Amino acid sequence: MWEKFRVIFTIPELRQKIFLTLVLLAVYRVGWQIPLPIIDQEAMRKAFQAQEAGGLGQLVSQVAIFSASQLSQATIFGLGIMPYISASIIFQLLATVWKPLEQLQKEGETGRKKINEYTRYATVVLCLFQSWFYVSVLIQQGLVREEFLDANRHLGLGWALVTVLTMTTGTTFLMWLGEQIDEYGIGNGISLLIMAGILARMPSAGWELLQQSSLELGSSGGRLGVETLILLAFLFVGVVVGVVFITQGQRRIPTQSAKHVRGRRVYGGSRQYLPLRVNQAGVMPIIFASSLLLFPSVLFSYMARHSESTWWNTLANSFHRGDSFTYNLLYVALIYFFCYFWTAVTFNPKDMAEKLKDFGTFIPGYRPGRRTADYLEKVMVRITYVGAGFLAVVAVIPTVISAWTNVPYNVSSFYGGTGLLIAVSVAFDLVQKIDSHLVMRNYKGLLERT
Repeated sequence: MWEKFRVIFTIPELRQKIFLTLVLLAVYRVGWQIPLPIIDQEAMRKAFQAQEAGGLGQLVSQVAIFSASQLSQATIFGLGIMPYISASIIFQLLATVWKPLEQLQKEGETGRKKINEYTRYATVVLCLFQSWFYVSVLIQQGLVREEFLDANRHLGLGWALVTVLTMTTGTTFLMWLGEQIDEYGIGNGISLLIMAGILARMPSAGWELLQQSSLELGSSGGRLGVETLILLAFLFVGVVVGVVFITQGQRRIPTQSAKHVRGRRVYGGSRQYLPLRVNQAGVMPIIFASSLLLFPSVLFSYMARHSESTWWNTLANSFHRGDSFTYNLLYVALIYFFCYFWTAVTFNPKDMAEKLKDFGTFIPGYRPGRRTADYLEKVMVRITYVGAGFLAVVAVIPTVISAWTNVPYNVSSFYGGTGLLIAVSVAFDLVQKIDSHLVMRNYKGLLERT
């Protein structure tokens, strides 16, 4: 294995791509720490710590995972790449119902570039709205420094516009940074930015776990023993292995290409496989389900604080992430729903059957066209059920570990959920792209046995 890593850095082009990617990720981490000048960071930290256990704190922590941001700290990259992800999802959904976008998708590279251009414009518009809303909330909470307030203790329009434009520029710069990694670096730029934000939380989570541990046999005084730490380490390895197994899992459907004669040569007739991923939807169902469940939690928590009725407290506790049976049950149900929904959006069996027919390929036992499309849809429905079950288990694991071992949720979140799935998926994509460079130069890939 060490020899393979040595070979990676002996290839000049690959070494340059890796170093450039690391430099651009370092630029992102530096900007992630630069605060907005008008915000009192200490007051903001205390305000968000007070809301950490409530619905607002859960919303902020959940958004921070898949947006490479930290909304509890007002920095120039405070919005992360959340507006770009939102714009991409919007255009992907619109392409399924709006004919002009659907035709652009079918135009190949030219259509993809045009859609990317529209996505960038939509990102800027979303940045302006989201940053204005974010700054307005901070102003209402009284988190602005005294020197920026006027005699009436109001923030001037000029400073508000400068702050909004600063955050919009920060997100636009991150979008550009991701595109530079795509073109000149190695791996998917946006995914690597998200992964960098996730992995940056590991040292603080590990330190918090050590502070809660006694480093002695047996748990006492609410502190974890050595045996619990060892069990957590083995459990983490087991969860990662399971995530890798399902993420890479495929249902391979045998296909046969028809023979055709050109001149004196016979082409085709070979037997191949059509791979269908078990987890076709990726991490999107967890993102949608967790985000949707956080809004009732925020609403009911707000009503409980401003109402004397105990019903709001009961509803708020029912949607509290962790020990609530109602929350976990709805979480699993929404994951199944969004798993089938997103699979239906991204996988079209009719188009797949038409492409197979155009290339002269068929599935043995099924006639090209409608019969093939029906078969592909039936197979996808079955394997999506398994993939949704896997996503539901992975999503609930952090809650179970947190309740079982009494470790903080930001520690147990590394045992499952969105963060772990994103990290594993991005890591595999990065390894595959490095392997393509190695194989192209007749070296063995990182995943190949020596």
